[in-house]
Amino acid sequence: MTSQRVPEHGGVASSHTADVYTEVSPQELLGSGFAAPRINDDPWLVRWDLLGPGTDVDAFVLDRLAETVDLETSGSTGPSRCWRRTREQMWAEAGLLAALVERDRPQALLSFAPPKHVYGALASVLVPARLRLPAWYRPRYFGAMPAPQDRRWAIVAVPWTFSILRRHSSWVGGTEHLSVLHSTATLPLAAESLVEETGRERIRVVEVFGSTEAGGIASRTWGPDRPPWELFEDVEFAPRAETPAETHAETPAEIPAGSDGASAGAPGDVTTGAPDGDIDGDIDGAPGEETPLVVRSPRLAFRPGEAPADVWRTDDYVRRLDARRFRFDGRRDRLVKINGRRVDLDRLEESVRSVLRCADLAFLPVTDAFSGENFDLLVVPEGEGALSVTEVRAAVGRFDARPRQVRLVDRIDRSDTGKLRRLQRPSLSDAGADT
Repeated sequence: MTSQRVPEHGGVASSHTADVYTEVSPQELLGSGFAAPRINDDPWLVRWDLLGPGTDVDAFVLDRLAETVDLETSGSTGPSRCWRRTREQMWAEAGLLAALVERDRPQALLSFAPPKHVYGALASVLVPARLRLPAWYRPRYFGAMPAPQDRRWAIVAVPWTFSILRRHSSWVGGTEHLSVLHSTATLPLAAESLVEETGRERIRVVEVFGSTEAGGIASRTWGPDRPPWELFEDVEFAPRAETPAETHAETPAEIPAGSDGASAGAPGDVTTGAPDGDIDGDIDGAPGEETPLVVRSPRLAFRPGEAPADVWRTDDYVRRLDARRFRFDGRRDRLVKINGRRVDLDRLEESVRSVLRCADLAFLPVTDAFSGENFDLLVVPEGEGALSVTEVRAAVGRFDARPRQVRLVDRIDRSDTGKLRRLQRPSLSDAGADT
């Protein structure tokens, strides 16, 4: 292993260790395993472009991967579970992801996705191998960027990547073109700002819809009109009737409610609903009906000791447009993912209720310009002056949770059965709100 100090924006190198990209050989990267700390925690550079012209990259990679690859769910909403894929499944999916950016003719790749998760294993490690590109991996928010050298770059993004790129506007300006691949959560508002600031002719953002269990399901190129999702070529819709009970997802697909462009509502509104749109027809139900997303794919993960399933039902609800496209309506469970950590809002609400004396409270999933997904907390005090925002935050902090915003309100809008309305127009009490 050798170390390179990469100057930020092509200037003088920093002495901070985060600025050092250690060059790792392709053999060492593959042999370390996707979960190795040094592959996840430290910045590195791999020169896939220097493989010999006669090298069979398929054989080179597959010969160095274990026959099966084990990937763990986070465990933040229950016990962590192991999901297994064959090396052939991983390599096939890397090919599908590589094809999403290959059309833009990238010359180098910069990734922010940790390889210990399926998205990072595929996009940070295997995609640049597929494309034979030099690949830089940056694990932290702060640190140096590789010198742009007027290159056409592929960027493997997580939600906070877009804020980094906006901070490094001179680096972005020094590139010829950016092809940004994004998964793991809602596309943050910072992504839209980046596209506008960079210019649509110089940047393209591709979103991937998938899960740990199902792998990549669909993709779309982002646009202000929020286009529908299109299934990957080896995935197809499966009727709900074919879904065995045990194939219900425990880790939902990595796209949260409202990501297809739900209305932001009036100032102060909190929206988690789905967008309106014309539906040409629905395969499994009436036209426009919200239906569970059930897919058939040759890349479904399986648990150790069990056979792979042919069909998988995710925790997502969609409206199908035709045999290949759908619009996303929302998650079945109230889960949000913030900087890689899943938060179960129902469990959190139950915990906070046990320590916070109030008339009512509710956690609401919201979109966030920095993290993509987040949540707000609405609290109805028992009386005027009975609670302060500081007291509420202290109670929530006991459960290692930090709402984006805490609002003390007069009431929370619920249905007759007590269910939280999808659209909230809370009336602030005299105590107001914090951010």
